[in-house]
Amino acid sequence: LQVNAGLSAEIETAVRSGKVGIGLYRTEIPFMMRERFPSESEQVELYRNVLLSAPDREIVMRTLDVGGDKPLPYFPITEENPFLGWRGIRLTLDHPEIFLVQIRAMLRASIGLQNLSIMLPMISSVGEVNEARRLVEQAFFEVEEEARLQGERLYRPRLGIMLEVPSVLYQLPQLAKKVDFFSVGSNDLTQYLLAVDRNNSRVASLYNSYHPAVLSALFDIAKQADQYQVPVSVCGEIAGEPGGAILLMGMGYRKLSMNAFNLRKINWVVRNVNLSEAQSLLSCALTSDSYEEVFNHINQYLEVKGLGG
Repeated sequence: LQVNAGLSAEIETAVRSGKVGIGLYRTEIPFMMRERFPSESEQVELYRNVLLSAPDREIVMRTLDVGGDKPLPYFPITEENPFLGWRGIRLTLDHPEIFLVQIRAMLRASIGLQNLSIMLPMISSVGEVNEARRLVEQAFFEVEEEARLQGERLYRPRLGIMLEVPSVLYQLPQLAKKVDFFSVGSNDLTQYLLAVDRNNSRVASLYNSYHPAVLSALFDIAKQADQYQVPVSVCGEIAGEPGGAILLMGMGYRKLSMNAFNLRKINWVVRNVNLSEAQSLLSCALTSDSYEEVFNHINQYLEVKGLGG
């Protein structure tokens, strides 16, 4: 189990929780709390503190993911449909100066450490990964040379992508050759698969990560990741819910990242559920007609196990 974090308090909670890493560090949170873009040096200090908070555990830093419901006050973006617009990797690849400064800062912060992983958000094509990798390599060689001149060593970080745009589900064989890991952003994946804006009160009731189609997509990702031997995790809300964690276990996911306050509960649940039971529950869920039916199966199982409905 790992923790999703963006604030120092969340990181402190994760560190106190034992041997858990940070499965998703939201770098946009510090950006959103400022009145201007932080400089490279300011970012280095910030990321260094995060990496040093748990030097023996993996820290997955997601590159700047703004736009949609995460605007920057000093970088306004006006769009009719921001969730389908200029956000995540699309924005930073269009502004490579922003991307390169952040990547350089992450790399400089990791000098002498081996716990940095970098994750790219909102990937929708192999071309985006190729372009991002080119920029990451450029930054790596720059910082590596700077470190060498100072008598220090820069270790190469793992590079991964978030699977949250449905198009990538059909490009996993190609993407598996380009990256070191996958992380499923189930919240946005659900939103895009179901064509539902979860912040729109008129249709928000249609948004549900337990929709059988969403579960089928998650299962397919797990199977393909296993086939191509790419480590995969889930970092959406479903990973921090007992029923969701059990279903994800049944699919084959072995790494879940969640809000820190869910750690103890999910740790207890997964220790009290065996894999065959999780797989049986998954079979029922995948053949259900609706998320309500999925919930019924989950609640019945939890009651039988004495885990609460």
